[in-house]
Amino acid sequence: MAPRRRQREQPAWLSPLQSALVEALPRLYGATSSPALTALIADLVTALEQGRLSIPLPPELAPELAVDALAATALCRDPDGPLVIEADQLSWRRWHDLRESVLSALLERVRPLGTAEPTPAQKDPTGSTRDTTAPSTGSSVGPTATETPDARQYQAVEAVLTHRLVLLQGGPGTGKTSTVARMLAAALERDPATRVQLAAPTGKAAARLRAATGGRHPCGTLHRLLESRGDHFARNRHHPLPLDLLVVDEVSMVDLALMAALLEALPASARLVLVGDPAQLPPIAPGAVLLDLQQPDLQACLGDAAITLTTTYRNNGAIAAVATALRDAAAPPAHGGGIAPLPLIQPLLEGLGPNDNLTWHQEIGGRLPAGVFTRLRSQLGALAEKAARCRPAEPDGWKALLAERDRLLVLSPVRRGPWGVDSIHRAVLGDTALGPAASWPEGLPVLCTRNLPELGLANGDVGVLVGQPGSDDRQILFGGENPLWVHPTQLAGAAEPALALTVHKAQGSEAAEVIVLLGDADPDGRLLYTALTRARERAELITPS
Repeated sequence: MAPRRRQREQPAWLSPLQSALVEALPRLYGATSSPALTALIADLVTALEQGRLSIPLPPELAPELAVDALAATALCRDPDGPLVIEADQLSWRRWHDLRESVLSALLERVRPLGTAEPTPAQKDPTGSTRDTTAPSTGSSVGPTATETPDARQYQAVEAVLTHRLVLLQGGPGTGKTSTVARMLAAALERDPATRVQLAAPTGKAAARLRAATGGRHPCGTLHRLLESRGDHFARNRHHPLPLDLLVVDEVSMVDLALMAALLEALPASARLVLVGDPAQLPPIAPGAVLLDLQQPDLQACLGDAAITLTTTYRNNGAIAAVATALRDAAAPPAHGGGIAPLPLIQPLLEGLGPNDNLTWHQEIGGRLPAGVFTRLRSQLGALAEKAARCRPAEPDGWKALLAERDRLLVLSPVRRGPWGVDSIHRAVLGDTALGPAASWPEGLPVLCTRNLPELGLANGDVGVLVGQPGSDDRQILFGGENPLWVHPTQLAGAAEPALALTVHKAQGSEAAEVIVLLGDADPDGRLLYTALTRARERAELITPS
């Protein structure tokens, strides 16, 4: 039986903002207010809060507000009107224009490398330009991956040698990271002086990318790369990034404004490789760039610079089968909303056997099963035990602690409600869940909730508390291959318990085992796909009966 449906959580500020705009916009632009116009503006505000830049328009909105009449008002007048009508979509002009600018800038990079001025790294010391035509990719792959590359991986290697933009897509286990390694090897074989940079939207994703590529190249978050200064970036067209080849992983998480900032700071001669899985959740902030690039007309413009990997090299059993069903149902993307996942995958869930790596549990009465809290308390105990033996100068200790952190991931679509992240933390930690970090127990996972480039931290990074409450030497250990020690006071106002995470906060993460708590939420297929594919070995899906 599918779970009860509940509306998506709405932030407290949404309703007041809707009320303000539906009153102010018609008045400021001399348009006649009407219930139909009020509903349109309110729907646009809601869509933007959900990350969508436009809403569909019916041919006739209402007797008093035809589409042609709306288009003729000052609200939609170019260039100052705040709204834009394009085909059957109504958008905010600011986001519409930014989207058009970003997509145009991306497509401009598809031009072959030989059509523009070469980068400094493409010139020899005498100033003459080296040949930039693509060689055979047979010998440029190198021993960078374990699987035998298929034709599409070779196509990706060829593309990075001939285009300034390459879009590399694929689901879990299709060899995206190993293909990136081959692409980098080919680029460096062609020109050893190529300045390479790897980046990802979150610290967790950047750490995984760094480890997967052997730590051979600089790698960090996009905010750190662009030198975030809170409300702006220090890197821009006047102070561009000093690099020749940039690889951005987990690009499904990159929103429109961040992509615009990146393109502004990236030299026109530099190559850009975008790597991601379009079936995953779009970014929280407005503008899903990767989903926009799925449009057939844009795919046609990308041509052989767009490669989708389909060969699966990592067999993940029932998790992979369910994820594939969800992924197939999510393509082509629907910007206006997602699919209802449980009816789609219910036959697969009902056919699961005791030896499958995915289990489905329905909780009678809607209460969270006690087993979830037992698992979380057990994990917290194991973390505390390892934290007590953890010392900064002893790598074995902090590596064991970080490995324990990544053993289990409990995910929920929501923060509030009986199955939400906040309720889970209160159930496990009691009143200390709402207190300061100084009161939290040793071994507790801690979520960084803001980008803090001065500390080397990004929004979504998860560390572990080391040291007893009240002790002078208490610290939070972050990191993957390399440790990062932060005093709790440095995260004042930017830290939360992280025994459980929302699915959005877990993007870019992986764990050996994942427990997904759907509760009475109504997630779309991308959310459930993203949640289940965080698991490396096992996953459990729990829904109310």
